[in-house]
Amino acid sequence: DGKPIQHTWFYPPHLDHRLLPYLVELCQGGYGDIEMHLHHNHMEPFPDTSETLRSKILRCIENYGKFGIFTQPDGQPRFAFIHGDWSLDNSIGNHICGVNDELTILRECGCYADFTFPCLNKAQPAMLNTIYYAIDDPGRPKSYNRGVTVKCNSKAPENGLMIIQGILGLRPDETKRLKFAIDYSDIDFNDPPTTGRVDYWLKNAIYIEGKPNWKFIKLHTHGAPEIRWKANFGRQADIAFKYLEDQYKDDKIYCLHYITAREMYNVIRAAESGAQQFRSIYRDLEIKLYPYCNQS
Repeated sequence: DGKPIQHTWFYPPHLDHRLLPYLVELCQGGYGDIEMHLHHNHMEPFPDTSETLRSKILRCIENYGKFGIFTQPDGQPRFAFIHGDWSLDNSIGNHICGVNDELTILRECGCYADFTFPCLNKAQPAMLNTIYYAIDDPGRPKSYNRGVTVKCNSKAPENGLMIIQGILGLRPDETKRLKFAIDYSDIDFNDPPTTGRVDYWLKNAIYIEGKPNWKFIKLHTHGAPEIRWKANFGRQADIAFKYLEDQYKDDKIYCLHYITAREMYNVIRAAESGAQQFRSIYRDLEIKLYPYCNQS
């Protein structure tokens, strides 16, 4: 529907805020969104309590809000979230997180969905390849391990935080010694995008119960050093995305849409409410486009 490849910059607030205007320019150009990626163990004070974590999130919202990031028409900020080192809700331990009621704090601060997963460690939810609502248990860690599956024509549970995952599974790979690889939706120099991976993603794409023809593929990378840049924007990526557009965009069997994390959440909400066909307006259904602006 006319959109180029989209990217969501989950930019950590402990990094240099002088880079935000450059990301804002890319968002203003229509190439993506900016969201929150919190390594709160890299921010003082630490160890955290519920109160100090909440303060860090609100401080990020305030600082990013100066650039129009997270801003909504009603004045209430909303944001998507990725937890640093995958340790959402204290799932890996106190040395990285330490807050068992993190899901509650996120939701109360305006988080509309978590995009942390998949991963290859003990933080991975038991509900693989599923979009679902996590209900916080403030008394224990990793309370997102199981939840309420998102379904068509259903209502979100009270106090639920949507967990939007990428694909996790085994795929054939002739380049590997054992002729297979664990695919966890990562694009990196040691696992670049290929035509084979494109086919794998389409075959194993995540969908909402009751809407199998709406296939969601969430990919991720980590930072932009030279070694990753080549995998994401070089010749290999060009071949993979050209193949994606040649094979899966005939507007008969397949319609291809590039969307940000925010837009993906909105489209999921549209499907959940019973929408029959994709419409471009669903991109901004609930969480509106942030009014990106550079500070004067």
